[in-house]
Amino acid sequence: MIKIKRMLAFGVVAALGFTACGSDDDTTDTTEAPGGTSAPDASSPAPTDGDITVGLTFDLLGRGDQSFNDSAAAGIDRAKAEFGVTVNEVTPTDASARGTDLQLQAENADLVIGVGFSFAADAATVAVENPDVKFAIVDDSMLNFDTDPPTPIAENVAGLVFSEEQGSYLVGVAAGLKTTTNKVGFIGGVSGIGLIEKFQAGFEAGAKSVNPDIQVTTYYVSPAPDGKAFNDPAQGKSDANQLLAFFPDIDVFFQVAGKTGNGVLEAACEAGIHGIGVDVDQFLSTPEFQSCIVVSAEKKLKNIIQGSSGSYG
Repeated sequence: MIKIKRMLAFGVVAALGFTACGSDDDTTDTTEAPGGTSAPDASSPAPTDGDITVGLTFDLLGRGDQSFNDSAAAGIDRAKAEFGVTVNEVTPTDASARGTDLQLQAENADLVIGVGFSFAADAATVAVENPDVKFAIVDDSMLNFDTDPPTPIAENVAGLVFSEEQGSYLVGVAAGLKTTTNKVGFIGGVSGIGLIEKFQAGFEAGAKSVNPDIQVTTYYVSPAPDGKAFNDPAQGKSDANQLLAFFPDIDVFFQVAGKTGNGVLEAACEAGIHGIGVDVDQFLSTPEFQSCIVVSAEKKLKNIIQGSSGSYG
């Protein structure tokens, strides 16, 4: 296995973007992380030293989820084209397979990327068992907070984290300006992990910044660690319709629930109200819902996947 000369900066932070309907702008800003590190600049390819193999481990659904995984897929496709890296792709058959898949990837890759916070616990173990392989986990800091200051769980693991509340603040502003009833809804996938709550907090703050009278009704599909909450469009539609039954004046929905959120968008379109996309520009990725999507909080995951894959030279 080829030696990797440069390691990912721990605590990499990437900013989210605000995407209006139909926009496909790949530009994004990066936010400086503690210690002066920043997200890799996807516009400045770093030369690779030989054939670097990246093991991209999608979360459940893999390519084709029209959201989170597809954004990662777009990033690795660009890395292959621009940096010439070799890519091994794996999608777990179920939640219990995440650790096994990370280990299999580690046996054949220089860098293993886990697409989602659900890989964090397994990655901490697998990384220790494979000290010569670098690991990067999306949406988890991979830090030990029992130390002061926090330290990496393992020296060969980096967390790829985002400022979700920033993009959510902007779509909250859009919701606050768009509503005619002063009532909007937020539906998250799982509660109790802090990640989705960041989206909620930013959304509420943005909406209230332009509309102090607005009421934000929040609902979570299930508590953590139920990963199925991100893969059930029928449940998302049912939950959205139930909220509308109790709060019929809601006229904007922001959903942060993976493919489950597609059901929320479907319910919004059928009700003739507005929907807000997440992670990617869902006006483009889910054209069946274009009639109601007004904006998306795009996570630009593709940029950080591309930059991480090409940051070795």
